[in-house]
Amino acid sequence: MDEESMWKGFYEKLQQQKSREEVVHDMRIQEVDDSFFEKFGSILRQASQKAALEESTPLAPLKEIEEQDGEQKTVSEVGSGTRDSDSGNETLLDTDSEPDDPEKMEFHLEAVGWNVDELYLEILYEILHNVGGCDVGCEQGQAAMLSYVQEAFKISNDKHTELLTMAEAKQPPELMLNVEVVEGKDLVPKDPTGLSDPFVTIYLMSNTSQRYNTSVKASTLNPTWEEHFSLPMPGSLQDDSLCLEVWDFDPAETVKEKMTKIFEVKGVKGLRKLMKEIAITASTGKHDNELIGTSNIPLKSIPAGGMSMWLNLSKKSKLRRQGVLKVRCSFSSEKNSQVAAQEHRHLLRILLLHELESSKVAPYWWCGNFSAPAEAILTQHAAQSGLCPADNALAQWVVYCALTVDHPLSFTLFNNLLDKITKPLQSGLINEEDVKLFWDAAKKLLPTCFSHIRKLRKKTAGDKTVMKTLREVLKILYKLSLLDLPETIDLFPVNLYGWLREKGDGSKLTIHEVLSQAVIQGASDWFVHILDNNECKDKTEESRLQHLIRVIQLVRSDLQRAIEYFDRVFGEVMSFPYSKALYGVYENKIASLVEPEVVQVCKSLKRLRYSESNSNVQLAGGLNGETGLGTPDVGSEPLAMGTTLFELYLALQRFLTLGQGLNETEWSNYAISKFHSWFFGGVAQWLDIAAYKALTRIEKAVELDNLTPVDTNVKYSSSGVDTLAIFYQIKIFWQQLAWPDVEGCYTFVAKIIDDICRCCVFYSERMSARVESVGTVSTVYDTRFEVTTEWCVAINNIDYVRRSLEPFVGELGMDEIVQRMCEARSPMEAQRCKETLQNVIENAIDTVKNKIVELLEVMIKKMMPSITRFLIEGAELLHQDCSSMDRVMRYLEANLDTLYQHLNNENFSRTLDIVWEQLGEVLYELIQANLEKEKITTRIRLLRRRYFGKNRVSPYSLVFPHRRAKITRYIDPRRLHKSAAANLDAKRRPPSFFHNLHECLKIMVRSFRQDGKEVYTSETLKRVEYLLKLHGMETRELIHQYHLERWQEQQAISEPKMGMLTVRAQFIEDHLKIEIMNARNLVATDSNGLCDSYVRVGLQPEDAFANIEKPKTQTHNKNLFPLYDEMFLIPLSAEQSRTPDALIHLVIKDKDMFSVSNTFVGEAYLHFSEVPHTPAPIASLPQQHLPLSRPTNIDGDAMKALESRQGDKQAREFLKKQRQKMPNSKQFFSLG
Repeated sequence: MDEESMWKGFYEKLQQQKSREEVVHDMRIQEVDDSFFEKFGSILRQASQKAALEESTPLAPLKEIEEQDGEQKTVSEVGSGTRDSDSGNETLLDTDSEPDDPEKMEFHLEAVGWNVDELYLEILYEILHNVGGCDVGCEQGQAAMLSYVQEAFKISNDKHTELLTMAEAKQPPELMLNVEVVEGKDLVPKDPTGLSDPFVTIYLMSNTSQRYNTSVKASTLNPTWEEHFSLPMPGSLQDDSLCLEVWDFDPAETVKEKMTKIFEVKGVKGLRKLMKEIAITASTGKHDNELIGTSNIPLKSIPAGGMSMWLNLSKKSKLRRQGVLKVRCSFSSEKNSQVAAQEHRHLLRILLLHELESSKVAPYWWCGNFSAPAEAILTQHAAQSGLCPADNALAQWVVYCALTVDHPLSFTLFNNLLDKITKPLQSGLINEEDVKLFWDAAKKLLPTCFSHIRKLRKKTAGDKTVMKTLREVLKILYKLSLLDLPETIDLFPVNLYGWLREKGDGSKLTIHEVLSQAVIQGASDWFVHILDNNECKDKTEESRLQHLIRVIQLVRSDLQRAIEYFDRVFGEVMSFPYSKALYGVYENKIASLVEPEVVQVCKSLKRLRYSESNSNVQLAGGLNGETGLGTPDVGSEPLAMGTTLFELYLALQRFLTLGQGLNETEWSNYAISKFHSWFFGGVAQWLDIAAYKALTRIEKAVELDNLTPVDTNVKYSSSGVDTLAIFYQIKIFWQQLAWPDVEGCYTFVAKIIDDICRCCVFYSERMSARVESVGTVSTVYDTRFEVTTEWCVAINNIDYVRRSLEPFVGELGMDEIVQRMCEARSPMEAQRCKETLQNVIENAIDTVKNKIVELLEVMIKKMMPSITRFLIEGAELLHQDCSSMDRVMRYLEANLDTLYQHLNNENFSRTLDIVWEQLGEVLYELIQANLEKEKITTRIRLLRRRYFGKNRVSPYSLVFPHRRAKITRYIDPRRLHKSAAANLDAKRRPPSFFHNLHECLKIMVRSFRQDGKEVYTSETLKRVEYLLKLHGMETRELIHQYHLERWQEQQAISEPKMGMLTVRAQFIEDHLKIEIMNARNLVATDSNGLCDSYVRVGLQPEDAFANIEKPKTQTHNKNLFPLYDEMFLIPLSAEQSRTPDALIHLVIKDKDMFSVSNTFVGEAYLHFSEVPHTPAPIASLPQQHLPLSRPTNIDGDAMKALESRQGDKQAREFLKKQRQKMPNSKQFFSLG
């Protein structure tokens, strides 16, 4: 779990588990800025989520009442008070300019005009001479049909009787039986090859002499003919039948020709047939066709409308079927086709009007089903008029298109008719006059189709009937769009479409283009309707913004309805992006409506101007870059309507997101795609105000903080949570903005990060000041500082806020912004921007870290006087008072235990480091003060000897006349501060004091380490521990320490300048055997440029080897490369041979005849650890080349410690000898 998730979850948990006191605390915090951050953060997000849910819910269906008697529709009025009454389902005004059909009929007689009597007579005649058998006409009977037609034509009884008499007197019609032989299947083979050469013979049973034959299809059992025949009809249909015979054609072939087919024979049966044919041909010479099968059709079984059927072929001598034959049969007359079609249209119109009037069918419901008498009449007229199915469908199309204007019919009906008409139209089977008739009828139907599309919002979205109707409408448009429109037809005259816009080039509009305009016009009408029914209540900015949000929500809901219900239908049928077209209309209108309002509101926002104050916290990116923390110079809340402004922003954001999904490639061309730029000033102003209010709330949070942990599982208090709550709400606000422009995004994020960092610094400063006076405890004995939980919680709070910075910046999406800048600009510029933000963050984190360290240092500094006093007392009375160390240990343990219990591990470790660091500084200053005291004392003693001799007059006035009193006065360690130890004028401390102080330090270190080891993590403490160890040594130990330092210096010499001494050494049991072999490149000490050298061997420390003789070699005169070759055996005790850090001290001197002492040339050391313990001959051991050196300065720690002991004779004499060894030391000569 990352840091942000952790404190986010904890924050939410706290919100759920708050006690009454915590609720009161939050109220007091939020009273500072009237819940400013909550309004724009979590509350605004909740409102946005709720609005998004409402927008994603399709609008409720329209409440609409339609009177079936043709009365005007009454529609529920739409208000703007509630969601239901303002849901976007209001009924639009009917703005269609529907054509006034000149052929519109108010009474059915006007439909047929002058020829109604002739038409009625024709229908009576057809009823009396009914054709066909097994159809609806036979079932109804003449009486029912005559009664129905009289009622439909509204003919009086007398007129009916007159016309019926005339019809009975007319001769029967001359009808023809039309037969189409389509195909045959599974015929029985008749040839030796296993195939047949079939043809069909057709004739009527009543006239067997008049036969009709099809063509011969060679070598097939599944022939296809598709040939038409017309047979004259007899007077009576009851006893006659149609006969069909299928024959196998046998060509006239000689025996020789038949013999050539022997290789084509199939099977034994085929061979038998071939042999039979050869025998017949050879004997008789005949070539008869062979019958395959026959079938009969009674004429009375053929309906008037015709039929298609499969007939089984049979043969008397065969039981099984001989194959099947498909035929089509129908009746026709020799009437003029144009007259017949016109009569059929008039008849169809009269009967349909009568059907609609009598059945009271609802609009868009009638789908072409006539009553039984009407169906029989229409079928008889079509059959006896010789109308083909295409002619019949065209007549229905023309009549139904004309009537649907006045009485809407089912769109499914038109779809089915188009299926029948489309193929003949595309094949050119319909003449030009009928094509014009078809398109003229379509012109009457199309306005109804487009009106239905424009007024889709009147319908119940999702209803099965509505969706089916829409699909049928679109299918009609699609099928019409596939047909070729004649050049002379203007399908969309402007006078019939008031909302249609012509093309700029004057060309004709296509159905797809008109569909697009219909959708656009419907959306435009709907948008106007929304504005008319949702007027702004008043002219305040708040009301205007709320009005804009409401409009966007209604438009968004309409789009959601289109996406969920209509888009799929439009796409599947017409490949038309319905929702995308709607969005293009709405986004442009919304942009035109919203942009001026938003820009005006942002300009009218009051600006925060801050008076200069003493605070050092500055707000980034303020007004002209000069905004500072101070008292805001505003009369009232500058953004009282700010939440509404950003609710509008989020509504537009959701609206644009919808458009991006609908148009993934071109959404950037939308006018609304730049909507965020309208709000730039508002966002900048909000961030300015947020920065000021954040500091104000932080200050209040620190003031109300009681510095106790908010929960048993954490170590920080309420102000830390309150501060992070501010950051959390700002992050929510920024995430909701989702600013799309990368440059603006970088600008805002940079400002947010900078302001947040400054808030962290500001919080750390306020929290530090909050606890600065806490922890001082005064008693009658002393005044000391005690660490309290308040200090620990304050430190934890600062660290808690610091650790939230980086996760917070990550949540702001800085990496994504940099990546987008890299794509928009150059990688180098993007990297520079990233480094700038990173530097801001790192500087803030470092500043807060330093503030934590400063706070810890302040706390430890307050502890140091007590610790120092306890340490000095412990060092002076370590072995006299057993409780002297207990006091310092109890003090440290009590305070460090408090720190351990309440600080986190990182800060506690940091505290220990500071404790040891400052303790080391105090001890170091104490040591330095002792050394300065010794220097002053030595200087005074030298001055006394030089100028006053044995005079007892004090020379202090000559050295420090103005500090005499301070030098001689003892300062109480309880009054020490950071530099107090350096000015401590205490008495000179003996080595035992520093030894005891060292022991105290080791006790402290061991006590505060779990493993009990003396490990010093602080470099200062390591140095102090070493100095205390030195100053606690006896003089002899210091002298040996000096030799060890010289031996360590020797180890570091890589290029010896004083020469080289070669030796061998070994331990034989407890005896030391050493061979002085030679020396090289000795430094010349005589005036002749040579040297008279010898080597003296000594052992260190001297007190451990006091009884051991110091052997020396022979003197080698005038030689810089002496060859000594002398061996010495030095007897040692077992204890001496195991002396720790013992050294062999080899000193080379130049022997002078006239000098008081010989001249020092150089010295070398050999550690006992470098000497092997072996009984082997010394000659077998490796030579050891020791570089010669001499002391160069007296700055070593051991020398300084010895110099501080001017009262110690041994120390003075040793220092004198070492100074004489230095290169610039003077040599003293004497005579004799």
